[in-house]
Amino acid sequence: MSLPVEPDHALAVSLFAQLVAQSHDGVGITRDSYGDGENAAHALFRAAAERSGLEVRSDAAGNLYLTLPGRDRGAPAVMTGSHLDSVPRGGNFDGAAGVVAGMAILAGWRRAGLVPDRDVTVMAIRAEESAWFPLSYAGSKAAFGLLDAVALDLRRADTGRTLAEHMRAAGGDPGAVAAGIATLQAANIDCFVELHIEQGPVLDESSDVLGVVTGICGSRRYRHATILGQYAHSGATPRSHRRDAVVAAAALVTAVQRAWVALEAAGHELTVTVGQCTTDAAQADFSKVSGRVDFSIDMRSRSLATLDAMEVAVQAIRTDIMQACRVEIDLGPVTASAAGVMDPALQAMLTAAAAEAGVPARAMPSGAGHDAALFAAQGVPAAMLFVRNAHGSHNPDESMRLDDFAQATRVLANVLGTRAGVSLSTVTLNSCQSV
Repeated sequence: MSLPVEPDHALAVSLFAQLVAQSHDGVGITRDSYGDGENAAHALFRAAAERSGLEVRSDAAGNLYLTLPGRDRGAPAVMTGSHLDSVPRGGNFDGAAGVVAGMAILAGWRRAGLVPDRDVTVMAIRAEESAWFPLSYAGSKAAFGLLDAVALDLRRADTGRTLAEHMRAAGGDPGAVAAGIATLQAANIDCFVELHIEQGPVLDESSDVLGVVTGICGSRRYRHATILGQYAHSGATPRSHRRDAVVAAAALVTAVQRAWVALEAAGHELTVTVGQCTTDAAQADFSKVSGRVDFSIDMRSRSLATLDAMEVAVQAIRTDIMQACRVEIDLGPVTASAAGVMDPALQAMLTAAAAEAGVPARAMPSGAGHDAALFAAQGVPAAMLFVRNAHGSHNPDESMRLDDFAQATRVLANVLGTRAGVSLSTVTLNSCQSV
């Protein structure tokens, strides 16, 4: 059966506008994980889903599930969605676009009276951003019963309160999460397809509107690394007697960059970032040799072997710099997230749906992590669809065009509809204004 059922584009525009209104912090968008911003976003989508006649439920971690019931309630469900939290002073589309797209699709189908063969569920996932708690994919891990008591004791960067405390305050049940009670099981999920803005410049600088993701990078991160030297008078201490933490930090960053270049030249695909590098504000002074620098290292690749090679290089650099600069370097604990391989059949379906709709698309990897990687690691067929977006992400200037989003939502609807046992005919999209 072929039905010209459009997603509810007006609802999508309204949801984006309401998200801005309730989460603008004066500079950008802040929807803090398990805080007021994320909680308000979840309440917004719960209310919208209830008005649309969808089934609504939450799990012990506070993840939100919005479902259009299918004829066979026992069949593995088709799932889509993304996260609703943001980094501090971020943009409005990172994460939220995937939840808005799923909500617009189900609202349009529900209004048209469409009943799929199997359940179709939009998941609004908690705490994807690791800016708040030092772990990746907290919400999706909890949904699969993979978030343990150690993770629940991690403290939020700004409040100092534990993840368990924040989860409980948001209405969750950290005890059930710690017990490993799973809401999701791979056997009960037909697929998970996540729509997301592209977080880099590739699509925006080309003629392509969409990106079909081939794989998601894993990571190794030293979040709390420290160089300890010795504070000394800047004028009275000759170079031969200095143990300068800033000089050591500069040498380390330079050496890490050279190691990255060398691995790329050898054919490896990766990114390496020193995102934080600070002296101690309480002790550092323009007339002192610095005795302490705090820094971080973020390494990402789709290849475990590449991450291993870069980690070996970092450890060797650490040893060399300690000897050369007479400092101590403590890299601290390493955190990691697994790479995700996207399902070839779903990639082909997304590519075909884009071609049928006449929307330019390309295959491309994701350098950033996403919940789809966690689904894939659990054995769920997973895929991602990127929408071009100007000015990158994790900043207030995210600028996805709403007409691009409408086209992406239409492509996503075709794939979800095919997997759920319905057939949607090709129709002309309503044009939306850019933002």
